[in-house]
Amino acid sequence: MAKKHKDKTPIQQLLLPWYILYTGKFLNWVSPYLASKFAGKLFLTPLKYKLPNREKAMDQNTIQTQQILPKSKKQIIVYEYGESAQKVLLVHGWSGRGTQLSKIADAVLKEGFSTISFDAPAHGKASGKMSMMPHFIEAIHFLNKKYGPFHSIIGHSLGGMSTLKAIKEGISPERAVIIGTANSVTAITQEFVKNLHMDKEVAYLMKAHFDKKFGQDMDNYSGAISAQSVHIPTLVIHDKNDVDVHYKCAEEIHNQTKKQRTLFNRRSWTSSNPGRPKGY
Repeated sequence: MAKKHKDKTPIQQLLLPWYILYTGKFLNWVSPYLASKFAGKLFLTPLKYKLPNREKAMDQNTIQTQQILPKSKKQIIVYEYGESAQKVLLVHGWSGRGTQLSKIADAVLKEGFSTISFDAPAHGKASGKMSMMPHFIEAIHFLNKKYGPFHSIIGHSLGGMSTLKAIKEGISPERAVIIGTANSVTAITQEFVKNLHMDKEVAYLMKAHFDKKFGQDMDNYSGAISAQSVHIPTLVIHDKNDVDVHYKCAEEIHNQTKKQRTLFNRRSWTSSNPGRPKGY
């Protein structure tokens, strides 16, 4: 596949085997209800991929331990990187791993911080086959209690949504950074189903199933809703050419934060915090 075309292809279409996509299209034709069950299982199943070369140095130079989350009893793998007392928590995205933000981790270490990151349940080296956003949030609370308080939390994609929700629930870092973070759970399910070449009705059925399963409207986990309760300086980063999460999500999240305390670029971040290390 040509690189230009690949860059414009959603990750689900890149990583899902062709027979999965064809099965989804067939079930969509036969029964939207059956298609929603099929899509729902896929939605909660992280995609596995080989450790990229860019992450190997961090993987080889971290202290890694297995931990069990107290509520869900799910396993996570914790990565301790560096030795500074000032710690930054890194939260990877869906189908990611604790070394996914390795380049950011390296930059943070150079500025005198250390990092804590983790493989969420069923991600990376952690056991299990299925996972969900509440596991990410539980992991943030667990790690904050065990290793915190954190100077900052940096979350990518689903990790950004989980970070906002955890802050809404009481986690209190000094700063937060969210990268490529989605806004609406409904929009996420619709985009997921679209990438599987299924009808929008399948997304509605899948979302209704999740609402019933968890006993609440899952849009309560949406980024913009959580952002309404975030009162710390928050840097919102998003690629305008992102094909997995539309740029408008960043704007919607920003519009729900305390605007006078939200920082949008590196210059405003450092100039408003002269006592903090430059470049972070």
